[in-house]
Amino acid sequence: MIKTTYLHNGVRIVTEKISNVHSVSIGIWVKAGSRNETPQENGIAHFIEHMLFKGTRRYSAAEIARMIDSVGGVLNAFTTKEYTCFYVKVLHQHFKLAIDLLCDIFFDSVFDQEEVEKERNVIMQEIHMIKDTPDDYVQDLFNQCYFHDHPLGYSILGELETVQNFKKTDIFNFFDREYCIGDRIIISAAGNIKHRDILEAIAPSFERLEKKDLQTEHSPFVPARCVSFNKRELEQVHICLGTAGISQNDPRRYALYLLNAILGGSMSSRLFQEIRENYGLAYSIFSFTMSFYDTGLFGVYLGVRSKTVKEALHIVHKEIRALKDTEVDAEELHNAKEQLKGNMLLSLESTDSRMSRLAKCELYHGGYIPLEDIVQGIDAVTADAVRELSRQMFKDELFTYTFLGPVTENDLQPQKLALG
Repeated sequence: MIKTTYLHNGVRIVTEKISNVHSVSIGIWVKAGSRNETPQENGIAHFIEHMLFKGTRRYSAAEIARMIDSVGGVLNAFTTKEYTCFYVKVLHQHFKLAIDLLCDIFFDSVFDQEEVEKERNVIMQEIHMIKDTPDDYVQDLFNQCYFHDHPLGYSILGELETVQNFKKTDIFNFFDREYCIGDRIIISAAGNIKHRDILEAIAPSFERLEKKDLQTEHSPFVPARCVSFNKRELEQVHICLGTAGISQNDPRRYALYLLNAILGGSMSSRLFQEIRENYGLAYSIFSFTMSFYDTGLFGVYLGVRSKTVKEALHIVHKEIRALKDTEVDAEELHNAKEQLKGNMLLSLESTDSRMSRLAKCELYHGGYIPLEDIVQGIDAVTADAVRELSRQMFKDELFTYTFLGPVTENDLQPQKLALG
């Protein structure tokens, strides 16, 4: 059963009781991420995520780790472009300890200067690690190229030059400005726990926040064609290409899920079967979607040898054209629907997945969407809807191409990169 309580300041507390499990997962979700940063602040949301585990007025970082380990629990966090989550998973009898730790790190972290410097070095190594991992780094480069100067194009980790310049006051000010706002906070919990018990344990801490949601202004994003070459001596050329997608609330989202599944979302997808299985051109090839509050993108990643770049791109373009020109047959559409439904339902067999789903429904849809509604939405998609969405999305003037590796403009003339 799903229950939701709204505090006077806009904080939402939503829970799902699951009686036949031993665990409970609890998360503090904040509608703030790298999208809320200025260019000079890029990476500060991710920096804050790290710092909230580095000591509070009551507990040192080591004590926090020992407390959660002593009950076999998990305490962690992650930052995205549009939200940040701090969460804990424990046996249900330890939920009060879990809430105590979550509230303590959220409200009473001290951001000790010595710890700031240590974590600065850790994050800089994390940035170096991503740049040394070309299949990850090319996606950062792709986002920068696709979104241009819009904050959605910023790297979540930040850049070396921005991370080096963060001061303790910058961290405090950003946290106060973007995180300590009632309207932006969702507390979600799923597991063997009663809504009333969660409410009584956590509401007093969050009732003190003000309702002062001052939205950060961002320039509107207008998609435009972009091609970038990033020459590096690698064994492969890593390629991301993509076009305008749709937002989280777009009614066409179920058609997009199916389009992605059919084109490159699994081992049975068209791109995987053609490029990897039939031609043996790539080990890794997949399509992906990214959807935000007000926009989105659809992309394809592949890594190939430099001498087969043109051949691989030709096949990708051919498969994209096929979705525009020919309706998906009934069997392929049916299989894609069953795959999506199966993946969704299997993913929700853990309390942390259920907790995440509760929060994301609140963040993007303003309330819980029953699984039955999603299943019906997937089943209702027609072959014509997939084809029509393909026609709307797959336009040469909207496509972005990003190359990382031993390839230059002289090897691939940008003006000739076209679906055909």
